[in-house]
Amino acid sequence: MNNTKSILWFKDFNSKNILINETVVRIRAGLLILVPIFLSYTLYNAVFCGNWIVDTNTLHDTMETDFNERIIYSAEVVHKIKDWSIQTYVLLFILFEMLIGMSKYLSFLSPTIWLSTLLSRGKQPVWKPLIPKRYAWSIGASFITVCLIFFNPDIFAYYVNIIFGKELLSQSKQYISFYIPITLIWICFGFMWMETVLGFCAGCYLHSLLVKVGILKDECIECGDIESYDAKKAKEDYYKNLNNK
Repeated sequence: MNNTKSILWFKDFNSKNILINETVVRIRAGLLILVPIFLSYTLYNAVFCGNWIVDTNTLHDTMETDFNERIIYSAEVVHKIKDWSIQTYVLLFILFEMLIGMSKYLSFLSPTIWLSTLLSRGKQPVWKPLIPKRYAWSIGASFITVCLIFFNPDIFAYYVNIIFGKELLSQSKQYISFYIPITLIWICFGFMWMETVLGFCAGCYLHSLLVKVGILKDECIECGDIESYDAKKAKEDYYKNLNNK
């Protein structure tokens, strides 16, 4: 099993301070960036596009006009019921991806990690600590949870009532404003874009700031200087071999 896991994004699976391949992380972020794009289109379509369907086959002139001398037509009009099943399944899958990516023992269950590792073959690995990434993915998981509640307020209210043993919330009410999930979705898009294109992890940077002010404990050894250490060591070995020839 360890041999299977070691071919993923880990530098040394058995090491106490786990390092993962930043190249794979960036490819994975590029794959997952499709999710906020899809969700933003969904919310835009739900809010700004019409919820009514007019059956043009039933459209006919009533031979009447309104007070503004406009002709009144009659037709069968159907109100569209919003079905968030696909969005819910997508969000549950991404939540699953965020959570299992934090564990070195469960990462092998992630399809996107396997695919990203395959796509990174032949590319130079860049080793970064896993702990700040866990913090970044925790932020992503919290965003996803809020969006799940927005798309499924009835299920959220149902389980809240079950947990507390009484009806605290109505299952016919929306508890989260549209502007909250759309804002979180675009924040996620921005974070993923910076990770993929710029190689900048906003969650990791926030983690480092919290470590500096003492709110979090930095459990990573040489977190901020891993790349420079590897580069320096490789250069020393190169010149040593060159001088020995």
